[in-house]
Amino acid sequence: MTQSYGNTGEKILVAIDIAKKRNTVLIQFPDECRKKFIVANKLSDYQEFSTYLKSLGYPCVIGLEATGNYHRPLAYYLQQEGFDLKLVSSVAAARTREAMYNSWDKNDPKDAQVILHMLKTGLTQTYYDPLLRRINDIQELSKTYYQISLRKTRVQHSIMTHFIPLYFPEVQKYFHSSRAEWFSSLLLRFPSPSSVMKYRLEDFIQAAREVAGRKVNKTAWLTDFYETAASSIGLPVAEDSEAMVMFRLVLQEHKHLCRLRRSIEERADLYLKDSPDYNRLRTIPGIGPVIALLILAEAGDLRRFSHYKKFLKYCGLNLSTQQSGNFRGMSKLSKHGNARLRCVFWMAGTVAIRMCENTFRKKYENYIKADPGNPDLKRKAYTAVAAKMARVAYGLIKSEKDYRCYYESSVPSGKIPSAGR
Repeated sequence: MTQSYGNTGEKILVAIDIAKKRNTVLIQFPDECRKKFIVANKLSDYQEFSTYLKSLGYPCVIGLEATGNYHRPLAYYLQQEGFDLKLVSSVAAARTREAMYNSWDKNDPKDAQVILHMLKTGLTQTYYDPLLRRINDIQELSKTYYQISLRKTRVQHSIMTHFIPLYFPEVQKYFHSSRAEWFSSLLLRFPSPSSVMKYRLEDFIQAAREVAGRKVNKTAWLTDFYETAASSIGLPVAEDSEAMVMFRLVLQEHKHLCRLRRSIEERADLYLKDSPDYNRLRTIPGIGPVIALLILAEAGDLRRFSHYKKFLKYCGLNLSTQQSGNFRGMSKLSKHGNARLRCVFWMAGTVAIRMCENTFRKKYENYIKADPGNPDLKRKAYTAVAAKMARVAYGLIKSEKDYRCYYESSVPSGKIPSAGR
């Protein structure tokens, strides 16, 4: 994704160090002269800055380092004005600063000089604006879904590690899925053994039937729940105590977050239902609506990667090897790419290998057949399946074809020399 500009004398290089209120700008002209000034984050300064750059009479190449989301408004405005924008990696900028100044010192003027140096040497990446690329809505759906899921998980951990061990330890055996909203509804109605035992068995079954979820034999299940409450070792607190009020408050929050997450899933599916890429990704085993949403939000248009190896590198699913002198380390995942993409492909792979009739399961079985009980081999097999999942997702989007279960088995392998050789 890097680009070298060759003769920089034909261009004006503009380095911008982004900040919350004011941005430090360092410009290098074709004659190597430099000029430094400040651009505030307000529309009048943006307009004046754009007018000034256009008046210089040379094409401008602008480099900036992403700082939270503070760079987005300025970058969007400059791209709308027709300027060529380049993104500087924060990690690369930090390493370059250490190499240039032999110091850990960091300040805005120094950062602008580092960005300018990286522009001159071509150590930049292409900047893709989510709003201009029409993936901003998808990203906001994905980010909000992640935040809601994170909050729900934290509340759920509070319930499972604090409240339940104190007041109803035995009820934890009924919790089998993080999507079981009925579980919080049942505990909201019956948060302690005393709230269960105030009913006779028949009355309890009648009262709990509507909130106990879908069961094959609900009467038997509720009978077992009642008998479990009868022999509980939970602390004997009154149902109207402050402790139970707090427990119910947390359960209500958990239930609310479950509903919020489900509503975002439904909204995302409705928003993307006409997207060919979304529907094509969902034909892959293990990829459902949420994972397809996350892939599109994190990767954008997969066609922008000219080769699948570049996409794997973007995901951090490429292999890297540490080598120095006679030492050569083992090849392993670089893990320097998008962590969330690695996570979703890993999760999709774990689901796919539990299904029948797909090449992901076959790859997993072939990988571990030498030693099926080896946990390290299983971990490597999961990683290989995740990388294959990413390659398949890229291939389907690039070729605009749906997934086929055993496509590679039907295609003969071979190498044909290019014409004229």
